Amino acid sequence: MPRTPSPRLSLTDDAVLRTLRHVPDPGPPPGWTPLTDADYDDLTADLMRGHQGPVPIFAYGSLIWNPDFTVGDIRKAVAHGWHRSFCLEIRQWRGSEDCPGLMMALARGGSATGLIMEIAKGHEQDSLRALLKRELVAKELVENVRWVQVKTERGVERALTFWAGPKGDMVVSLPPEEQAWRLAHACGHGGSGAQYLHNTVRKLEEYGLRDRNLHHLEHLVATEIAGWPIDKPHPVGPET
Repeated sequence: MPRTPSPRLSLTDDAVLRTLRHVPDPGPPPGWTPLTDADYDDLTADLMRGHQGPVPIFAYGSLIWNPDFTVGDIRKAVAHGWHRSFCLEIRQWRGSEDCPGLMMALARGGSATGLIMEIAKGHEQDSLRALLKRELVAKELVENVRWVQVKTERGVERALTFWAGPKGDMVVSLPPEEQAWRLAHACGHGGSGAQYLHNTVRKLEEYGLRDRNLHHLEHLVATEIAGWPIDKPHPVGPET
């Protein structure tokens, strides 16, 4: 008899809940140089220099569901020459020393569908500064904000985005199966990797957007979680 194919699992709120556990905030990573208020002021001024009109932010991950700034106009956008990739190893926020997690960035090649989220008029300086403080916590990370070209209903536009073409020790290249294992198991004081993936896929769908690679990862993560013992909330180490 032909084998019945297994159902294609997707992440659910209940599955994500199983990945969450309490992890204390370990503080700044050793060896990183914190940015000062003056540094953020200077970086904001540099990025705003010569720019006229609303500040467009290309959101492709957490900014879509947690912008954390005053948002004006929103429109769909495609960044050609870039694609989403869980290529940043993190040991804080959504990971820990005993179970490093992964953060999404834009890697070269392909295309990424996302949103232009304009900073609302009158909030440009304050909102951009707040964004920089959220995304760039150390001087070593300053190069991870850049202007990129995206295509929208208005044509080709220039937009600011974070973590496009990252470099350094944080960058890793893992097969999808290992990415999924990390996302399912890793958790930090900011939540789990599965939660991050779930929130991103769900919000993209609300805007009518789809990323085939993210849906594949979602299936792999859901399958990993489904294999955990039902009487154990999380199989990796004790809660801390």
